[in-house]
Amino acid sequence: MQDVRYDLQTVFEDLHVARSLADTLQAVSDGVVSGLGFRRASVNLVRPDGDLVVASFSGGKDIEITTTGRIGSRASWEKRLSEGEAWGSLRFIPHAKGWSPDDGDIPDWYVDGPLPRSDREWHPADRLFAPMYMPGTLERELLGVITVDGPHTGRHPGPVQRDALQSYALQAAIAIINARLRSNMQRALVRLEREQQALRASEESFRQAFEYAPSGFAISEMGGDQHGRILRTNDALCRLLGRPASAMRRYSFADLVHPDDIAIMLRTSAEGGRAELRLGRRDGTYVWVSLRNSVVADSADGPRFLLTHIEDIEERKRREIDLVHRASHDDLTGLPNAAELRSRLSAYLCSESNHRRAAASPGVEAYDVSHMHVVSPDRDNRATGIAVLFCDLTGFAAINEELGYEAGDAVIIEVARRLSKSVHSGDTVARFGSDEFVVLAQGLRQVDAQEYAVRLSDAIGMPIEVEGRKLVVGARIGIGWAQCGMLVGEILTSAARGA
Repeated sequence: MQDVRYDLQTVFEDLHVARSLADTLQAVSDGVVSGLGFRRASVNLVRPDGDLVVASFSGGKDIEITTTGRIGSRASWEKRLSEGEAWGSLRFIPHAKGWSPDDGDIPDWYVDGPLPRSDREWHPADRLFAPMYMPGTLERELLGVITVDGPHTGRHPGPVQRDALQSYALQAAIAIINARLRSNMQRALVRLEREQQALRASEESFRQAFEYAPSGFAISEMGGDQHGRILRTNDALCRLLGRPASAMRRYSFADLVHPDDIAIMLRTSAEGGRAELRLGRRDGTYVWVSLRNSVVADSADGPRFLLTHIEDIEERKRREIDLVHRASHDDLTGLPNAAELRSRLSAYLCSESNHRRAAASPGVEAYDVSHMHVVSPDRDNRATGIAVLFCDLTGFAAINEELGYEAGDAVIIEVARRLSKSVHSGDTVARFGSDEFVVLAQGLRQVDAQEYAVRLSDAIGMPIEVEGRKLVVGARIGIGWAQCGMLVGEILTSAARGA
């Protein structure tokens, strides 16, 4: 099965880079189309009166003109969401329920297209909704609903695509709230600069927006020897880092940032700087945050300070890491999948063209000088190389046919465990196919690789107990050698032929 990857990092960045609320709303619908694998999307935003208005649309100018700005009643939306099948926080309404875009007053659309040939394929009248809720509220307060349509695959979204859409809806809600907050903060800053006669009132407005903001804010010195020293923090930032305001004033952000992120902090410690990095909590742990700087002037000719907005993105980072892992690892065994194996093997190799250029001109820097050129070991068993051991299980098909797929899955899981336990530290074990595994091992002589193959074969061949029965599978193991200038496919094919 081909790996599915969604460009979450880019669409998440686009959400949080948008400056105005209107830009943010458009970025939300654009991100669904550009990064999550759907053809059309709209954002239905809750108005102060409770009804929902189509605030943005992506995926077709004709539909955008006819739907944007239209209003659907809150009662119709609640009915529509309650009728949907629950996919986590998502709601799916299949065409088989018999609804149509004309039902109720919810703005919707219908795009002609081929009718599905199976119940897993997407119908033009299928709808998928991703509700957005206010984060941090005990009662799930609805902020809006993302409507999506037309998966590029032509099929109902699978678990990875659903998880990506759920994660995206959470980040979209945070981005919309922050866009509103930035708009309020910007208006407050404008008043501070222009309303000299109402300076005290403006300062109080700024203080309240600063103190009671749902995400973290800090004011620090700008320029001079004390550049970056924290002067003031709000309650949200103190809670996030587990540090009292009095203690925060003893630090600069450079004191709190993770050592690996210092360079990022230095590049962004200026007006308009933005970064994602880790800040230290009082308990010694670190939390991922999004940090954005703006400049505040104390008076018309007075000193300037940095106003820093700090948003907790720990949950988003965790979801990104989880989604990346799921896209590059086998669901059943947790081992790297074929795509990840190819990527790791490719990382060891320089291209054939660079190899030839280097051989022809030793003094020419044809590729990264830190690259250790990979060659096959010689037959006298003195030199070492990178071995690719292709393991093809024998007897596995019979287990699937006689005992069923659950027993087969149990065998695959146990074989994966045994291989992982038997390989050297730093070697890669990957599931390459249904009953195929590949071990990528470094620093082996030819005799070492042959002994390695025997050890792996012996580990696999031990009886496996499944539901009280002892099952036995064998393994044909072929050995190939990685060599710069070869294609990854060539190396794997060479190993597979020997199995």
